[in-house]
Amino acid sequence: MMEWIPIVLVMFKLIVFGTGMFFAIKWHYDKEKNNKKK
Repeated sequence: MMEWIPIVLVMFKLIVFGTGMFFAIKWHYDKEKNNKKK
């Protein structure tokens, strides 16, 4: 019963971290594109 809890928590952490990294990179990329337009 207790063995899958750490696995689920690590998976959740990785998903949240990955999503955060994706949006951070996307935000910087979009900002860079907007700066080049101006």
